Amino acid sequence: MNKKITIAIDGFSSTGKSTIAKLLAKKYNYIYVDTGAMYRAVTLFAKNNDFVSTDALNKEGLISNLNSISLSFQFNEDLGFAEMYLNGKNVEKEIRTLEVSQLVSKVAAISEVRKKLVAEQQEMGTAGGVVMDGRDIGTVVFPDADLKLFMTASADKRATRRYKELIDRGDKVNFEDILFNVQERDRIDSTREDSPLVKADDAIEFDNSDMGIEEQFERICALVDDKLS
Repeated sequence: MNKKITIAIDGFSSTGKSTIAKLLAKKYNYIYVDTGAMYRAVTLFAKNNDFVSTDALNKEGLISNLNSISLSFQFNEDLGFAEMYLNGKNVEKEIRTLEVSQLVSKVAAISEVRKKLVAEQQEMGTAGGVVMDGRDIGTVVFPDADLKLFMTASADKRATRRYKELIDRGDKVNFEDILFNVQERDRIDSTREDSPLVKADDAIEFDNSDMGIEEQFERICALVDDKLS
């Protein structure tokens, strides 16, 4: 099977986009690009340099320092997927905290940040054989992707999944805080001026509120195989 396609997975936060994308990349031997991790890494940089906080955003300061941000993915054989590196440092764990989650939509709404990351994402997918997930992959990054999925689920279900993930990791979090974060990110992502979260006209909507990973993966693999045939 030599044919290589581009798979774009968009959708709301905590819908399991990256989990499905990683599984697809492994099955079809594709490159996996976690665009959310890229935005989270820029957010971590902004937080660490006092450009963003829960009640402030120094947009000009961050924009003027974008050239000093170097992002890369490095494959971890033990984990079976690539981890996010910011200026040569592995920040995979740091970018998954609730603190970064609460700030990332602010940073992702900045046009200059999106322009920088979209250009890098498009470069990563030039040869096909890539599965990429995020908020604007099928509409902005790869409008001509061979297969577009739009993942959705109820806010309560998504908050429950995220809560369990953070608790299992050892983080001390409150469910109500997680639910508020999910709802707030939905609001910001859907209403921002630059590349708002919308379903591409030719994307397949995939509501996984009451669906386990195995069932999702099986159904999505069938869609991929159909495109490859």
